[in-house]
Amino acid sequence: MSSDERAQTEKNKKELILAIGTEPDTGFDPTTGWGRYGSPLFQSTLLKRDYELSITYDVATNYKISSDRLTWTVELRDGVRFSDGEALTAKDVKFTFEQAKASGSVLDLTILDRVEAIDEHTIAFHLKEPQSTFIQSLLTLGIVPEHAYDEHYAQNPIGSGPYKLVQWDKGQQIIVEMNLEYYDRKPFFEKVTFLFLNEDAAFGAAKSGQVDMASIPAAFSMQDVPGMRLESIQSVDNRGIMFPYVASGEETEDGFAIGNDVTADLAIRQAINIAIDRQGLVDGVLEGNGTPGYSVADRLPWWNPETVIDDHEIARAQEILAEAGWEDISGDGTLEKDSVKAEFSLLYPASDVTRQSLAIAVADMIKPIGINIVVEGKSWDDIETLMHSNAVLMGWGSHDPLEIYHVYSGDNAGVEYFNPGYSTFAPIKVQ
Repeated sequence: MSSDERAQTEKNKKELILAIGTEPDTGFDPTTGWGRYGSPLFQSTLLKRDYELSITYDVATNYKISSDRLTWTVELRDGVRFSDGEALTAKDVKFTFEQAKASGSVLDLTILDRVEAIDEHTIAFHLKEPQSTFIQSLLTLGIVPEHAYDEHYAQNPIGSGPYKLVQWDKGQQIIVEMNLEYYDRKPFFEKVTFLFLNEDAAFGAAKSGQVDMASIPAAFSMQDVPGMRLESIQSVDNRGIMFPYVASGEETEDGFAIGNDVTADLAIRQAINIAIDRQGLVDGVLEGNGTPGYSVADRLPWWNPETVIDDHEIARAQEILAEAGWEDISGDGTLEKDSVKAEFSLLYPASDVTRQSLAIAVADMIKPIGINIVVEGKSWDDIETLMHSNAVLMGWGSHDPLEIYHVYSGDNAGVEYFNPGYSTFAPIKVQ
């Protein structure tokens, strides 16, 4: 096949095979969290973001906010249909938001007082108090059909999004096809297969030509793959260490230990924060494919630039520890205070090559200041039982301003993965 013929074949290709992302263990129900970090794929949202991340319309055609900022009235498109051919109306939107609020999931709709379907194409959201960030729910919560929603919906979703689910081989793949009822611009690819592979297997599939696109760890980025090109994309995805903020002694309702006597000391956390060489991690672990990170919202509109600090300051880190009473009493290089060794475990998901490399590199960087970090790879099932009493190399990233609140607020202490270290910061209302 000539190069021109190959190019024409690629141009005409209507199927795509991907090895990106992980399998959603709980399925595809937006009312319990599916799609909250991006497009829910099978369902439509009221609003959406364009390629420049500006807010634009999806199912909605207009919205307005009352003068007291308590009521958001949204007008809906006419002619929107679910993949089973049934019309999407304000009643479906009302049902979706009420179901999401009642689900007790990671979705936070406590600000919502009630939802009113004014007519078939007009919906009103009545809030308990003004909250500008309520718009995020309009951007991320996929609309589900009241007539087809039951306890099996997460496994067999019906929606009005660009694609519909046709096959789910759990632990292996999902296959989706274009939704012929979709009201907006039709997708270019008629069929997409998502393979659920670990990082090594995804890279192997790319090298053997089994996939059209693969997400790979930065450690593999220097290797060439025939017929493929490397793209480094700016994103809000970030990695950081979540420490237990409280001393040991308590347990969760499930009996999991809470607290760590080492990381509960503010001096320990401060010293680690300034001793880490963030640019060194980017250059050495990520092969330059990244930027130093200081918060869960770096460079987003609501980011606070004052979170940027002077890092890799070993001498200052040692001073902070000394001032807090940490000393090398035994002479083995690891500090002690009140008979407690400055030593703790740093957990990471064992299947994640990048987090493993970051964790090991951080442990090496911190050792000179007298803190011994024991790096351990665990399954997510194990991490869930240990994350309240051990440091964990976590991953975050969202265009939702409330992500900061979710991760740091004391209101979310011990809730899901948001604040496993039981930080007790008071929430800040955004109006």
